[in-house]
Parts: sequence; C-alpha cells; structure tokens
Amino acid sequence: MSLKGKFPFVKPNFKRLPQLEDESDSSNENVREIIVEHKSGFNTIEVLIIIIISISFGVVVGCSVSFFRQEYRGEKVSSSLQELITVYNNIVDDYYKKIDERDLVDAAIDGMLSSLKDPYSMYMEGENAQIFNETVDGSYLGIGITITMDVDGNILIASVVEDSPADKAKIKSGDYLVKIGNQSLEGLQFDEVSSIIKESKNKTLDITLRRNGEEFIKSVKPDTIDFISVKSKVYSLNNGNAGYISISTFAANTYQQFKEQLTAIEKKNINSLIIDVRSNPGGHLSQTRDILELFMSKNSVLYQVKVKNDINKIKDNTKKDRDYPVVILTNSSSASASEILAAAFRDSYSDTTIIGETTYGKGTVQTSYTLSDGTSVKYTTEKWLTPKGKWIDGKGITPDILVQLTEEYLSNPVPENDLQLQRALDFLEKEKNTSKN
Repeated sequence: MSLKGKFPFVKPNFKRLPQLEDESDSSNENVREIIVEHKSGFNTIEVLIIIIISISFGVVVGCSVSFFRQEYRGEKVSSSLQELITVYNNIVDDYYKKIDERDLVDAAIDGMLSSLKDPYSMYMEGENAQIFNETVDGSYLGIGITITMDVDGNILIASVVEDSPADKAKIKSGDYLVKIGNQSLEGLQFDEVSSIIKESKNKTLDITLRRNGEEFIKSVKPDTIDFISVKSKVYSLNNGNAGYISISTFAANTYQQFKEQLTAIEKKNINSLIIDVRSNPGGHLSQTRDILELFMSKNSVLYQVKVKNDINKIKDNTKKDRDYPVVILTNSSSASASEILAAAFRDSYSDTTIIGETTYGKGTVQTSYTLSDGTSVKYTTEKWLTPKGKWIDGKGITPDILVQLTEEYLSNPVPENDLQLQRALDFLEKEKNTSKN
C-alpha cells in the first residue's frame, strides 16, 4: 500500500495545485485508518513478540513487553512463540553467511502482518513510516513551503505556511527554489528536495531563491510545523448565517483546531452548520469522539466497538451539546473516522442531513506503534458499529440527498461549481427554517 498518493478530489474553497510539499501530505488517499492508539518507544524485537502474543492469545498489548522480557530470563513462554525464537536464534548462530539481525526481524514482522491478509495491517519502514506517522500525528519537520514545478522544470514555491520558518524569513509564494546550501536543485525530484530539508533538522539552511530574476539567500532552520486539517467559513443566507467547517483528516491536533474554528464562527451568529468530510481518509478515533461530544447530548451513543463477541457502546460523557441543523458532506473517499462522524450525527443528533455520495465503507479500527528505530507497525484490533449497531464495512453510508460533482467542478474547483456545497446551502436556506433556531 502506497502512503504517498494524493486525492484527486479538491476541497471546495481551498484550491490545491498539483504539488509535493517539504512535508508529508496530510490527506494520503490510501491511508484510510482509524488509529485507536499511536504509541512509540518499543524496539523492533519487542513489537515482534507483542504481535505474536496479541494474535495468539488476545491479551492486552500493553502487558506484552514484560512477557517478552520474562522469556529472556529463562521463564516459560508458549510453544509457538518459543519455536519462532528458536528459529531466529539458530539462523543468527548457524547460517553460513553473515546475517543482518535487523533484516531478519523486519522480514518476520512483515511476513506475519502479510499473513493476516488485511489491507490495513502492515509493517512500514523508511519514508512510508515517516509519512504515516506525520499524517496521524498532525505535524511534520520542515520549513513550511509547498513546492511545485513550472513548465520549464524549475522548482516553484506554491505557498508558504503562516508563522513557519519560511514565512518568518520572508520567503514568498512565487519564489523559485534554486539551491540548498551549495547543492543545486536543478534536475532533482520533489522527494530529493524534501529529503535534503528533512535531513537538516538541526541545521540552519542557506536557501538560494530567485525572485523577479534576481537571486538572493535566506537562512532558515527547519522546525516542527502543525498540519492545518480544519478550515472554516461563514455563508450569509436569507434566513441567517450558515457555518462551514472542512476536516481534511483526523490528526492528533484536529479536535483542538475544530473547536477553535467552531467557536470563531459561532461568534458570527450561525444558526446552521455544514461539516465537510469529503475525501477525509480518517485518523485518530479519539479526535472524532471529542468532536462529536461538542454536539451530542449526554449519554448519547456515539459509536460501538466490537472485539470478538464483546460489544462496547461509546457514549457522550459531557454536558456540551448543540441543536442547530447540521449538514454532513460526504463522497466515496470519506472513510473510517469520517464515516463514524457521519453515522453518529445521523443516528444520535437531533437534526442531521447527509448530502453528497455514498462513503467508502471501512468498518475496522487499527492500533499503530512507532518503534524506537523509526519503523511502524499497525494492525486491525476492532470492528466499529454505528450507534444503532450497523456494520458499514464494504457498504458505506448512503447520503440522504445524493448529489454528484460535475466535470466542470473537477476542472475548476470553486464554490460556485461545487454542486454538493451549493445543494447544502440551498437546503439550509429553503428547506430548513433556521431563522427560528
């Protein structure tokens, strides 16, 4: 599974260029994860044992490290686990060629996860692991620029993140990137430019830029930059103001961004809200739950999780709620946590309408681990069900109002051409008397 793809769908109001960034894209088209936990600090062999024990016995993962360490004090472990350890030790000790123990363990972990025949369970190394971790963590190491290439093959800065190192150095959109240090960027691919920046995390970079035909140098030190996964706007309707919030992914900082944006637009006296999760591949389950708790009444069922034959209903435990009409915008790439959000609103909120297209249909939950060497492992641990107990895996969520986008929008993605957004605004204005709310 490639983690480097991008969605062909372009979010309304926020037009994106064909580009590659000096960071990992926060909306990778094949990620489609619900990450119930994202831990770090285990070494490779510990995680190998964790996976075996979890698959064999279903024990709590957090207790598995001590189990592994007991084995290495000579205490008893399961026969299947002992066989694996024996084969590993025999190969390391007796194989006639020199063995790279790391490669051996990598192959064992990858083989176990592949044997599950689950497209969402996998072992990730190198750049794939880095992209995945940055995506779910909601931050990346970089200088805060998005780069593209002009027709002549020159590297052009398409945008600059506000308050980033590049912004503070007064680098501007439209500048050409010529050199990093003494290295010319002529002929390099995007990933090569990105690697140069990321590998210099503790160093100040002297970047040569060209603006209006003149070259100059800016000194910039890479820093941790938060992904912006939430954006908002207010639309003025004949019967009041409609808020609009788009969520591009559920990263570790998405709830905080959502809460801030919601507070800001509610100060503008909105009486309805559109939540846009089109092409949102999912992310942290905790972030979705926290967002839902801003709207649902106490003790409302947000979703259910099923582990083997045990089902647990996850309920709202807060006193915060809202009652204005909410429209959820979805498409065929709205997956995982996006579907949990849409299902929760449909089943447990007082006034919800889903507009757009049937969602992707992913009804499983993954747990991920970041190892101390930078590799990552993730595997499926649960099913999730809607508040009413339905499993949407392979089916998706059908909208209340089916609206498809046209080629005109895909070639010119502006709000006026976005039939799904326009239908939502028309619905709130003409079919919902929000002026009474």
